[in-house]
Order: sequence, then C-alpha cells, then structure tokens
Amino acid sequence: MKRRLNFLLAVLLLTTVAIVIRLFYWQVIAAEQLVVLSESQLQETYEIPAMRGEIRTSDGFPLVTNKKTFLVYAYLPQLEKTREEVADALNPILASLMFQEASPSAQPALTSRENEAHEALLMKLKRQDVLWIPLVRNAQNWQKKAVEKLEIKGIGTEFSFRREYPEASMAASLLGFVGSDIAGNPKGYFGVEGHYGLELKGRPGLVRHEKDASGKPILIGNFSELEAKDGRNLVLHLDRAIQRIVEKKLQEGLEKYKAVRGEVVILEPKTGAVIAMASLPGYDPSQFHRYDEKLYKNPVVSEAYEPGSAFKVLVMAAALEEGAVKPETRCTICDGPVNIGGYTIRTWNDEYHPEMTVREVIQYSDNVGMVFTASKLGLAKLHEYLVRFGIGEKTGIDLEEETAASLRPKEEWKEIDIATAAFGQGIAVTGIQMVRAVAAIANNGIMMVPQVVQRVEGDRTVEIQPKIVKRVVSEETVEILTEMLVNAVENGEAQWARPKGFKIAGKTGTSQIPVAGHYDEEKTIASFIGFAPADDPKFVMLVKLREPGTSPWGSETAAPLWFSIAKDLFYYYGIQPQIY
Repeated sequence: MKRRLNFLLAVLLLTTVAIVIRLFYWQVIAAEQLVVLSESQLQETYEIPAMRGEIRTSDGFPLVTNKKTFLVYAYLPQLEKTREEVADALNPILASLMFQEASPSAQPALTSRENEAHEALLMKLKRQDVLWIPLVRNAQNWQKKAVEKLEIKGIGTEFSFRREYPEASMAASLLGFVGSDIAGNPKGYFGVEGHYGLELKGRPGLVRHEKDASGKPILIGNFSELEAKDGRNLVLHLDRAIQRIVEKKLQEGLEKYKAVRGEVVILEPKTGAVIAMASLPGYDPSQFHRYDEKLYKNPVVSEAYEPGSAFKVLVMAAALEEGAVKPETRCTICDGPVNIGGYTIRTWNDEYHPEMTVREVIQYSDNVGMVFTASKLGLAKLHEYLVRFGIGEKTGIDLEEETAASLRPKEEWKEIDIATAAFGQGIAVTGIQMVRAVAAIANNGIMMVPQVVQRVEGDRTVEIQPKIVKRVVSEETVEILTEMLVNAVENGEAQWARPKGFKIAGKTGTSQIPVAGHYDEEKTIASFIGFAPADDPKFVMLVKLREPGTSPWGSETAAPLWFSIAKDLFYYYGIQPQIY
C-alpha cells in the first residue's frame, strides 16, 4: 500500500513539474512569439509606401526622382452610401487608373475599359474582410480634387508618389524600375532599384485595425496609423555626360553595323567605379510594362558569352607572369593549322607566320600561336589564373541580376579544352567579368570590385569606399603586356580606325554563337576591350555588338565604335594627343 502511495505521489510530482515547465515555456520563453501570433490573428495591417529615395549621377543630377501623386482609399465603416452608388460616383474620375492597375498592356475600347474599371472598383468596395482598402494609386492632383469635391464620407486621399525619369530612358538597364509586389506596394526590380531596395524604400507607414476570430473587421476596434519615413538617396559614380556619349554612339553603331544588340561598359580602373554602362535596345522604365520582359535584365552583368580573341589578354598575362613565354619567344608550331584531339585549329584568316614571336601572336591575333602559349603554360596554371581573374565567379557589382557561368574543374578538361580556351572559345564570361579582369591589368595588376553607387545619403551620409579584391599579376607583367597590347592596336587588324597620337592598349574579339550544340556559322559577337591612355589609364572600356550585319569581325565593327567613343572621352578628360 505504501509503495502504491509513493508511486502516485511521484507521478503527481512529475506531472506538476511538467506543467510548471510547460507554463514557464509558454509564459516566458515563447511569450514574445505568442504575442506576435496573437496580434497577427487579431489585427489586419496595410502598408502605406514612404517616399522612395532619389538616384542621382555623380554631379548630383537626378536620374530617378518622384512625382507627387495620391492614393485614394475607402474606410468602409464610414460609408453612408451604398457600394454601388460610391462606385458610380468614383468611376468617371478613377476609371483610367483602375484600368492601368487591372490590365496595363491591354487596349480595349473605351466603353469596355470603363465597365472593367467599374467592376474592379465595386469588387474592392464590397470586400467584407477589411475596414480600410486602397482603391487606386498614382492619382493626379485633379483626380484628388474631384474625389474630394464629391464629399463622400469614408472616401479619402493620402499623399503618394510615382517614379519619374528626368533623363527619360538613360541608363535604364543599369537603374531597373519600380513595379508592385504581390500586395500592390511599390517594389524595386533589377539594377540599382532592386539591389538597393531597402535603402531606397525607407520605412513604410502602417495602417492597423482589429478583426474578430472569423477574420471580419471589428467596427469599434482599435484603428491606428504609423507615419512613413522617406527612403535614402543614392549618388552613383555614373558620369551623365559620358553616359550620354556612350548611348548616342552605341545607337549610331547599332544602325551603322546593323547589329541586333549592343553593350558598352566603362570602368575607372583604379577604383572600379562604373563611369558608364549602356545596353541597347533599351526600355522606358516609366512604361516598363509596355516592353518585352527580356529587356529588363542588364546583359552586361546577366548574360554570359564566349569572348573570343579578347580572352587572349588574360591567357597571355598568365603565361608572362609564370615565365612560360617572353615577348620574344618564338612559336614553333605557327607554320600552319594544328590538330588536337581530332580537331583542326586554324587562324581567323587562314594566314600563318612561321617562327613568329609571342608579341606578334597578339598583334596578328593568331589562334595557333595562342595554343602554343597555353601549352607552354599548362593546364594547372591556366586554370589557376582563370580563377585568379575571377572567371566563374560573380564580381560583386552592386546590381541585382548579376550571374556567373561556372568554370569547370580542371579534372574535367581535355587537351582540346586547353587549346580552345587559349583563344576564348568553349569558355563563358559576362561583360562585367571581362572588363573587371582587364581593368586589373590597367591597375598595375590589382583587381577591384566594380561599384555603381558611391554614396548613400539619408540621416547620415555613407561613402562606399573602393574595394580591393587581390593582386592577380605583377607590375612587371603589366608593363610587358601593356606594350604588347599597344603594339596590337597600332599594328594589328584594327589599326586603320585608331585615333592617332593616343596610346591605347586593347584587343579585338570575334566569337561564334553556340546554338543547339554547335556554332552558328554566320552569327557572331564582335567586341573590343582596352584601356587608355596606356601609360596612365583613365578608363577601361568594353564594346560588344551581337550579330553585326555589315561584318562579323570585331576589328571592323566593335573596334571602330570603341575608338569613336574613346575620341570623345579624350576630349572630355582634356587628354591631348602626343608624339611618341
């Protein structure tokens, strides 16, 4: 009997302890979580957007600002008229805005548009699960006044905004745009708007009201409103004058060379600052919904391509750094095509120069000579330097949609892969990866992180400092390679277009476009990448044209366009031609 009593007492004690522990957990440890859960079950919350921060060029001019608009809302408990009467009264004023929100890309007849808007408005007013409901955003001042003149109790207006672009579509692919999230609130997409969304957004205002267990609003429940706090402004490194030059020249280049698409990006090599970035054809960010979604992503950071002969700059840098070759090293296999793994590799023009020097390999853009160079370097070192130059990894540029094609592990490479990589085939890069790598050469071998934004302005100003990634090659290698690239510009296939009196270090590129497991025999990507002045680089620039129609070669399309932009940059920076 005593044993049974002790057992019952033990069970009772354990049960009591378990209850105490459980109560302690719910009342102390999980208390905050329960409060939040309770509030979410008892309160409905709506967001009122704050004024979004401006985006400005380096001279302080606003590329993106805000236009004052108004939010028209309904506080349903105060409505004295029927929902149908309110919809009938508001529809003539708000129909155009309702239609834009409901179906921005369609263009039905006016009568159909008004009917559709009326139905959408009435549907919002008949909701039973909320007290406060936004009816339309971006109402103009005359619409605000017209709504207020109706004096409908329960219908009000709040200050709001919409994005405005004083320079129209300038730098659209860099900036991105502001659309709406799933709740209908403003949200930045792509580019700067997407990457710096939290800074630009600010702290939105909140409207809260109580609801019962079934989710219906409590008419006499608490109703509160939290004031919004404006977003912070961004100041870019972007030079407005240079951006205008680039976009004008690029548009002219697309027309002159009959290219499908084109991109230009200019970096300041010592800091990684993005001075200009353009992609055409572009779109109008204020009317983004009217354009093909394929135009939204910035191809400079999101699209991988085979760089072709421009890639020879990086392979040659690695070979020089490792001492595998020197400028006067002679190519012992350059008297004709070479066969590797069942494949025949030829020069771009099927011309050959026996015993040419490595300096001449770059000058003539000789594929066979680069195969020779890569074989001297070896797979292990070639792969190591591709990693050093950032191939296969994101650059860290402050734009939302950056991607990076992966670099295969060296264990998976075959002999033919080493050969084709030597002249930029069978390997993929983005434009920003390529220009960052060459910018490292222009910066005495030190690689920087590309940066679009230089300053964030708000309650306090935050300067974004240049960021060093690493040293990739020595200053000695930079000096030798720069001389070779200057020689290539002055004596290579694009020498006819270069501006006289300026030391430019650069390299053309022409690559075929892979399609369904093979290369298109007619379509190419033409490019030119280089920096100037070569002895003290002010800028490094990549020009890329997709599918030029007048000529497939970079030397006849991208290179002259690069030189044309460079001439204007020399004038803009006050760089005078010299005799050397």
